Amino acid sequence: MTIRKLAPLALMVNLLMTSAATAEINNVTVEPQSWWADMQNSQLQLLVYGEGISAYEVKLVESANVALKAVHQSASNNHLFIDLDLKDAKPQTIKIGLFDNNQLVQTLEYPIQARTADSRQREGFSNKDVIYLITPDRFVNGNPDNDNHPDMLETANRDDKDGRHGGDILGIRQSLPYFKDLGITQLWINPLLENNQAQYSYHGYSTTNFYKIDPRFGSNEEYKSLVEEAKQFGIGIIKDVIVNHMGSGHRWMADFPTSTWINGQQKWQQNPQDIMYTSHRRTTVQDPYAMPSDTAEFENGWFTDTMPDMNQGDQFMAKYLIQNSIWWIEYAGLSGIREDTYSYADKGFLTTWSKAIMDEYPNFNIVGEEWSDNPITVSYWQAGKHNADGYVSHTPSMMDFPLYEVLIKSLTDEESWGSGLINLYETLANDVVYAKPTDLVLFEGNHDTNRLYSLMNNDLALYKMAMAYVLTSNRIPQIFYGTEVLMQSPTKDRNDGLVRSDLPGGFAEDKLSVFKPSSLSAQQQDALAFNRALLNYRKNSLAIQQGSLKHFAPKEGVYLQAREYNQAGNKESLLIIYNKNQQEYQLDLSRFAPVIKQHTVAKDIITQQTYSLTKPLTLKEKGVIILKLIK
Repeated sequence: MTIRKLAPLALMVNLLMTSAATAEINNVTVEPQSWWADMQNSQLQLLVYGEGISAYEVKLVESANVALKAVHQSASNNHLFIDLDLKDAKPQTIKIGLFDNNQLVQTLEYPIQARTADSRQREGFSNKDVIYLITPDRFVNGNPDNDNHPDMLETANRDDKDGRHGGDILGIRQSLPYFKDLGITQLWINPLLENNQAQYSYHGYSTTNFYKIDPRFGSNEEYKSLVEEAKQFGIGIIKDVIVNHMGSGHRWMADFPTSTWINGQQKWQQNPQDIMYTSHRRTTVQDPYAMPSDTAEFENGWFTDTMPDMNQGDQFMAKYLIQNSIWWIEYAGLSGIREDTYSYADKGFLTTWSKAIMDEYPNFNIVGEEWSDNPITVSYWQAGKHNADGYVSHTPSMMDFPLYEVLIKSLTDEESWGSGLINLYETLANDVVYAKPTDLVLFEGNHDTNRLYSLMNNDLALYKMAMAYVLTSNRIPQIFYGTEVLMQSPTKDRNDGLVRSDLPGGFAEDKLSVFKPSSLSAQQQDALAFNRALLNYRKNSLAIQQGSLKHFAPKEGVYLQAREYNQAGNKESLLIIYNKNQQEYQLDLSRFAPVIKQHTVAKDIITQQTYSLTKPLTLKEKGVIILKLIK
């Protein structure tokens, strides 16, 4: 990469600009488009794009207590990087002048804004929350007028399972009362940023503008309004962030800011067909025996030809991505980040990126996606883990794929000495490898996994057991949109377009609707009522949110977990009983005396039925019972 660092230029304050050259620089954009005073890190790097802009001299022509530290020019004639120090800056609009032979050609006005009083101390999502995952294009179409846009390549076609359907931000805003009634406290929304790709753009993971909401979803202002309105319902917003790859439709692909902006850049420029694809061998970045070539193939390879792999080893790209994440947190008022394809990015960058965010927002939360069923592989990336190679992460949470995989298999396997619920029981012993297992996010499904009800073989009892396990675990729970009403999918291989089917009732012509329970089948109504009751109970349950977890080894198809909270005069004890027996079963409670203690009566938190704890408990059918010990 050819970079020329220019010496700092003198600060010019309050220059009266009564004349300027007639020539103007076309299509000028500045990213990030604004910043804030009083940030923990006062250093800011602007990426400025404009036709032929690298030929111009940069000066601050109007500012107060802002220092111009450096200007970096690259091989691209149309990009500049400008380093500013805002250490003593107050909220203001600074003016940056572009000069040609000391003659002012153009002025860029750049806003430095005031932060809200509690911005730095914002609370991230935690164990008190339940996260609801939305694929926005498939959720609710609140504004059919934005289904298509003249500047966007792909048009809506609801008949195409892999096409755009029309869901949008307004649809999510209109659904806020539904979320509150259901008991949801956080929304993780699949990427909303512009994806101007010719096809298969609905999922949002091929970003073509990192600072712009896709107009088919809405606008930046609508996104910010969603966050503000959601707060009124007690709901936070988690942004889906991708630092590994972007969309091939990004304008960078025609004019890179540096010569190492993406991995394999020179080869791609010589021959666009000459792409190295990722091996997906995620262990190579932590394997003490791995060859560097295998690690490089995993980290630097592209997902597909439409998802160029960004090079976080490029210092300017790294700075751009870090600032972009912080900008959205501050601009929109976010309560969390879910980071996509976590380990695929440069591991050193991931340390810097996570630290920069957590330094700026100490109470924030980030959850990373490391899709592995090996807890050792996942635990490597969590903050606080003492890794043998010395690697340090600052990302508090990871998605608990290992426990998810075992949950699905344990419930559907036949019960025997070595299979079924016993595997679920034994998997929790792996918690010893995590720095903080209770910070992990456990889920029943997401946009990349087949639907829970289908995986449970359309067995409502097994489905309820899975939901209860996720929602009463000592984890941060996440559920996928539509799971509450038994949305289905194929169960073999990947079925993305069908897994991400439209929410019933999200579109005007739908006959079935989650918003009109009477339109749903009896089983769907049953499932919805079960989830609503459990989610709303969980909102106020300290035993689930903060309590200890004890469990007993499964016997004869029955597995019992106990959650208990006993602090500062607040006491709550729960028994969660998972039963896979098809026939009526008499459960001897004497074995569970250490957690039942002196209690003699319990109440089912879903049905409100009471049970005596002084005699065997009759389990009439397969399923789950969640008992609160009351006397």
